[in-house]
Amino acid sequence: MVEFAYVARDASGQRVTGTVDAANRREALSAIAGRALFPVEVTGDARPAATRRFRRISGQALAVLYGQLADLLHSGVPLLRALDVLRKQSTRPTVTAVLGEVHHEVEQGASLAEAMQRFPKVFGEMAISMVRAGGEGGFLEEALSRVAEFTETQDDLKKRTAGALAYPMFLAVVGVIVVSLLMVFFVPKFEPLFQNLRERGELPMMTEVVLGTSRVVQRWAIWVVAVLVVAGVLARQGLSSAAGRLWRDRWQLRLPVVGTIFQNLAVARFCRVLGTLLRNGVPIIRSLEIASDAAGNRVLAAAILEAAKDISAGQRLAGPLAACGHFPPTVVEMISVAEESSTLETVLVDIAQSLERRTWRQLDLAVRLLEPMMLLMLAAVVLVLVIALLLPVIKMSTTI
Repeated sequence: MVEFAYVARDASGQRVTGTVDAANRREALSAIAGRALFPVEVTGDARPAATRRFRRISGQALAVLYGQLADLLHSGVPLLRALDVLRKQSTRPTVTAVLGEVHHEVEQGASLAEAMQRFPKVFGEMAISMVRAGGEGGFLEEALSRVAEFTETQDDLKKRTAGALAYPMFLAVVGVIVVSLLMVFFVPKFEPLFQNLRERGELPMMTEVVLGTSRVVQRWAIWVVAVLVVAGVLARQGLSSAAGRLWRDRWQLRLPVVGTIFQNLAVARFCRVLGTLLRNGVPIIRSLEIASDAAGNRVLAAAILEAAKDISAGQRLAGPLAACGHFPPTVVEMISVAEESSTLETVLVDIAQSLERRTWRQLDLAVRLLEPMMLLMLAAVVLVLVIALLLPVIKMSTTI
């Protein structure tokens, strides 16, 4: 099937635009005529409609889109009209194209969730499941509002984390560049001055090490960079495989200090998604499957899926989560109490908010400690270089 865009006139002579899926141009014309329209212009897209790919949309843009759609539906605007309004007012080409596809699918009789499901990399399975539950339960506007709130919260957390790590990463890059420039251009200029001391065997060991390192860097710098680049590419390819991602996620949880931060973030994402899905009427087994992917850690996801099997056999959620050993005892205890009081969906969201606040404080403290540590490391390296170059100078001046 190929997608054809058309311009047509209806019975009253009004101009109508849209898209239709057909095997060829003749079938497209027949389909347009079947809608009681008179085609004026028909153009085909060479790519099949079902396989068209779109670039990812930012979390902030998606949150605004969900919120605006919820507001329009709450104001009584029909779904097709609301999608068309959002498509026309959007200034982002990707959003416009995706909304056009969704509008077309809904116009053909699909539900909003079914239309969104054609673009899982754009909307995400969590949002699709919540919209489906809202459409089936008659609370689509509320579901969209909660999806907008959740998407905005997750995007804000990602930006805060990236912003906190930006300065330490900048210091690391600047430190590597400064030390490399010193070793390549500055240190070699001192070697001829120390030749007499080397011949007499009086050149300090620290100076010999610095000068030798400088010679190695000068001679092999290009090869070292090439090896590092190749190693980086191979490591990225290895980590992109299923086994590599599992190894990375397992070691993330084992890292000292930082491992606790990774664990808390993954548990917080899981709790927020699970609580939001349960609040919107999604069955618990399906909610666990979706929330396991949203956790972002495959070790944790495997443990959650095992818990889902136990729950389908009649157990409660707290027991299997405690058995896996990846959930903090306080979180498990709160989930257990919530199950007994039938407030699980509310407590899960509260747990997520508490964990995110605590994790942010831990991350902020770690970053505050990391910044002076990196500055001290850079200062120490520069100090070693200066001392190594000054020792022979002092020795020569003493001899004179």
